[in-house]
Amino acid sequence: MKEFTQKYFVGDANAHSRSVYKGSGYDPQDLNRPHIGIGNTYSENSAGHAHLRELAKAIKAAIWQAGGIPFEFGLPSTCAEVAIGTDTMCMDLAMRDIVASGIEVVASVQHFDGLVLLSGCDNIVPGTLLAAARLDIPTICCTGGPMLSGRLNGKQFLQCDVTEFSYGKISKGTASKEEIVEAECQACPSMGACSSLGTANTMQILTEALGMTLPNSSTIPAVYTDKIVSCRQMGCRIVEMVYEDLRPCKIMTREALENAIRMNLAIGGSTNAVLHIPALANELGIDMTADEFEKFNRSTPCIANVRPSGVFAVDDLHFAGGVPQLFKQLESLVNKDCLNVNGQTLGEILEHVASSPNDIIRTLHNPICKDGGLTILKGNLAPNGSVIRSSTVKESMQYFRGTAKVYSSDSEAHKAIISEEVKPGDIVVVRYVGPVGAPGMVEIMEATEAIVNLGLDESVSLITDGRFSGFCHGPIIGHVSPEAANGGPIGLVENGDIITIDIPNRSLKLEVSEEDLAKRREKLVLPEPRVKKGFMRTYAMNCLPPERGAAMQKWK
Repeated sequence: MKEFTQKYFVGDANAHSRSVYKGSGYDPQDLNRPHIGIGNTYSENSAGHAHLRELAKAIKAAIWQAGGIPFEFGLPSTCAEVAIGTDTMCMDLAMRDIVASGIEVVASVQHFDGLVLLSGCDNIVPGTLLAAARLDIPTICCTGGPMLSGRLNGKQFLQCDVTEFSYGKISKGTASKEEIVEAECQACPSMGACSSLGTANTMQILTEALGMTLPNSSTIPAVYTDKIVSCRQMGCRIVEMVYEDLRPCKIMTREALENAIRMNLAIGGSTNAVLHIPALANELGIDMTADEFEKFNRSTPCIANVRPSGVFAVDDLHFAGGVPQLFKQLESLVNKDCLNVNGQTLGEILEHVASSPNDIIRTLHNPICKDGGLTILKGNLAPNGSVIRSSTVKESMQYFRGTAKVYSSDSEAHKAIISEEVKPGDIVVVRYVGPVGAPGMVEIMEATEAIVNLGLDESVSLITDGRFSGFCHGPIIGHVSPEAANGGPIGLVENGDIITIDIPNRSLKLEVSEEDLAKRREKLVLPEPRVKKGFMRTYAMNCLPPERGAAMQKWK
């Protein structure tokens, strides 16, 4: 290993720096070691983050053991489930930028030599990845793992089920008080990320696919002691990485990003990955848009039989072999020269993985669906693209021609569905909820969950310039770009217009003549910004469009 000298804390001139750490309880004469920041998104308001304090203890103990010195610092985290149907849902995506910026500032001011970043949910996990790319100092991203899957009446019952139940039968008034109480008490039996391939578990898995956490660690259930052992290994490893100068730029290459895209398609992962991977690429100076997903879609089958594309939960996926087994089945499609934080290439890792396909992790020749779980649709309604989780769309809805019903919020659309204002054959259009319009890109969940829970997913579709939870599935199209607030064609749609969705041909078309659209555009008056001060106004003024990640990266 290289020799190490902590240049900011040795020598007489740095007595002032040592003195403040003495005030924090450190021995000033013990500071000439690698300084490792532990960015912890622990909070008591999210099952995905409530256990991270215990994981941090294991990491810190191992850092001391390996000859480093740990400095834990706090970061904010949220649970989007709490914000569904409220005005604050628009803030959830922007948390990614807050987390990344918080890590950037603390790590820079404190002159950390390395980082271990703990996170568990939705936009918090990609926030840590953005920070790792931005700072480019040795970093391991430690993900909190999935919760155990719940059971109701002897059958699997997950958080996504109670969400659909809430915005379907409960909203409709057809559920008893006893049913409601039983459902809410069974959906989340432990701490950890909700146990389907929502955004949280998708991004945890993609963190491992990128090589930014140890092999086979991302899917360890949050409450298992294996997770503690894994964290100890990470604490030891980060000190070694500082001596080796193994930085994120050597790990998160274009090839690694492409491997992560392949992985997301293979697991039928969250549509939000189509935001997070381009944003991460932009942070790394790599030119990549949502189109990259379509580039690999047709040649990457969905092989993970995990909800919502399949039937199992993420804890089942772990015991079926986790990410290493998924990569083993994808071996012929991925770049095996990519590095992991453990110092090995993906190829070297896979040498020790025996191919053992099963009903949870299928082979390329026995997939859940023949192409990837996500499809990019374009057309005159979405010139820059839109995204659909095609692996969850029933065969009868792969091509759908319907009548537009236009709304300006998730709640408004949900009320229309519950009241049966929306009829079979309709296409619900929810607009002005994109990155600039919301601002912050709202997750449309009330309406989408009602469509599925009320059995309308073979007769009603939904299109939005907002986005969806990783739970969401069915004939729903998001990320329509350009968004309505930026003058996109979705802002020109009128009630009664005919829209054609053609997934096999990757098309999203508004059946209105260019001449009529031009007339509508002349009369179009964009609304005033909904938020005129505070962080969300800053976000709206500095975010990129969804096909480029929708992060605050308008630097050029």
